[in-house]
Amino acid sequence: MKNKSLVSINDFTREEHIHILDLAEEFEKKPTQKILQDYVVATLFFEPSTRTRLSFESAASRLGAKVIGFSEPGSTSVQKGESLRDTIRTVSNYSDIIVMRHPKEGSARFASEVSDVPIINAGDGANQHPTQTLLDMYSIRKTQGTLDNLNIAFVGDLKYGRTVHSLVMALSNYNTTFHLVSPQLLKLPSATKMHIKEKNLTYYQYTDIIDVIPKVDILYMTRIQKERFSDPIEYEKVKNSYILRNSMLETAKPNMRILHPLPRVNEITVDVDDNPKAYYFTQALNGVYVRQALLASILGVK
Repeated sequence: MKNKSLVSINDFTREEHIHILDLAEEFEKKPTQKILQDYVVATLFFEPSTRTRLSFESAASRLGAKVIGFSEPGSTSVQKGESLRDTIRTVSNYSDIIVMRHPKEGSARFASEVSDVPIINAGDGANQHPTQTLLDMYSIRKTQGTLDNLNIAFVGDLKYGRTVHSLVMALSNYNTTFHLVSPQLLKLPSATKMHIKEKNLTYYQYTDIIDVIPKVDILYMTRIQKERFSDPIEYEKVKNSYILRNSMLETAKPNMRILHPLPRVNEITVDVDDNPKAYYFTQALNGVYVRQALLASILGVK
């Protein structure tokens, strides 16, 4: 895995996924290890982020690395018209690895082709978010004790949700049964469903969240992403499609846990937060350990 970019979740094999999860367990037990003191990590966020950027920076700092980069492209030479190619080639001179988020699909793959150092995709438009997928897998394995033979529901924006796309691809390697809950307008794209079909796995589609709550081990909620809609009228039609309330969880299995990549808007009410099935804030914490594992592995230290 040394010097290997992570653009798509499929860039790493199932065995490499497991290696990252196992290594993340080690970092959870001992988060502060100054093993990257000689390395510089660049975080280039061309699109807003809180959890992903800060958890990467926390991960790097806990490992002793220096962190450079930006979270507002308006304060950089991009504002002057500098191309992505030139930005990446320049920053790769200053760093040992680049973590990048960008609003355009395919931008991370392009960056990996022109960079002299490995690229970690922290989200490219509505395409993929592989590091979120790995922390989601870590959270699922930690709460369920396995990644195999689980019933997993994805709820909300399945069309534009890059976290959903990446996680469906990854979980297709683990005999998962998929329960897909969305408005007709936001159904999972056919290209992503192909990963399920190619593994001869089963998926069911719903429009009502109540139908899946008693059936699943993981309820993966997502927000309806206003920024992905070119037509505000279309967004207004679907923005409040799913709101999970605490009272709706009475029929849930004892082992069921609720995940959410965050941020949430109103799709999970605050009364759910105190329910033992709510796991989304711990899920966000797990991101630090997983991203420590990724940095250490790709830089060849672990």
